[in-house]
Amino acid sequence: MTPTKQTFVTAFALFSLFFGAGNLILPPFLGYNAGDAWFWVILGFAISAVIIPILAIYGHARLQGTMLDFANKVSPAFAMVYAIAVYIISISLPSPRTASVTYEMAIQPYFSISSLTLSSIYFALVLVFVLNRTKILSIIGKFLTPLIIFILVLIIGIGLFADVEPIRASLFNSPLTEGILEGYQTFDAIGGVVVGGVIVISFALQGTYGYEDKRKMIGKAGLYAGLGLLFIYGGLIALGAYYSGTLDAENRTQLLTLLSTKTLGDIGTAFLAVLVALACFTTAVGIVTGTADFVKGVFGNSQMAYILTGVLGCVLGVVMGQFDVHYIIDVALPALMFIYPITIVLILLNILPERFRSKQIFRGVVLVTFLFSIPDFLGFLLPKGSLQSIKDIIPFSNEHMGWILPALVTFGILAVITKSEEINE
Repeated sequence: MTPTKQTFVTAFALFSLFFGAGNLILPPFLGYNAGDAWFWVILGFAISAVIIPILAIYGHARLQGTMLDFANKVSPAFAMVYAIAVYIISISLPSPRTASVTYEMAIQPYFSISSLTLSSIYFALVLVFVLNRTKILSIIGKFLTPLIIFILVLIIGIGLFADVEPIRASLFNSPLTEGILEGYQTFDAIGGVVVGGVIVISFALQGTYGYEDKRKMIGKAGLYAGLGLLFIYGGLIALGAYYSGTLDAENRTQLLTLLSTKTLGDIGTAFLAVLVALACFTTAVGIVTGTADFVKGVFGNSQMAYILTGVLGCVLGVVMGQFDVHYIIDVALPALMFIYPITIVLILLNILPERFRSKQIFRGVVLVTFLFSIPDFLGFLLPKGSLQSIKDIIPFSNEHMGWILPALVTFGILAVITKSEEINE
């Protein structure tokens, strides 16, 4: 395969891996609530759901190692703890959310069964696929993503040219911040750290390309995938804003259903629901399989560890998957406030020139980021206002971004110290 063709194949694979069913329901409702401030939420959402994840791919293109290599400069022990935390969050939140999205979009409108029954059947099937690896999912994936994209482009295109009521005023006090935080819910920054390692391993197994060729191809593929994601996300956010004065939606899944019905009719909505259900299923299988593979590797390629992890992942899926999407998103917020700042700084540090990537800088910036993200994390667990006196002292903390300035200052100080040490040597 020529480098150009390989680049586009990789870009499509990256887009498919990033673009889960959960990503469908977040942008329209964000735009719906943003109203006339839709441009700012697009910008915020793009930062956390497109730019940061694609920078993770660039980081992997440079490192060309595993997920553990992303945090190894802090320490091997930290890298292992970080990886375990990422996988625990993945099987506890985004994986069950796929069952919840499936229930609300594809089952509840047409069948009279409970969410617990659906999540039980759903994750029983997930376990079957996890324990009996098959190519069916990859075959489905090759056709599934193009179909979903085609339908979404139709919905966006038809919807934006329809006659609707004027766009309403924004419900957000800080649209840019709301866009960034909603982008956290895609889990795409975490996905970039995990998926990038998978892409690197896939290239290595081919044994065809050298380091520099792989770096360029993975980097370009990330750029192309990012542009595709930005187009779809931006279109869905704009569409949600465009219909903000026309439709009355209570939650994310309901709005996406209303938008598809408004533009494609009932048949189009039913078809989209089936595709979303399949996309959800492939995403859940991918998350549980990836987690089981990681645990299997930690325990010396133990098949028993793989099986037990797969079972545990599916049990967690049943427990959490019976709740509605809104509840799972709310539950996810504390975990995201904890893991996302660390993930973002690891991504940014890994794409910097080598002279800014010393162990001292990694350790200092990650530690400060962790410490200053604690108020944001605890703010969702403790009674409202209990940490307000602390948050008032930290810049941007009231916008849940209190870690940013301390991390930048720490990086600047340590970069100067590192440079001075090099000169003195």
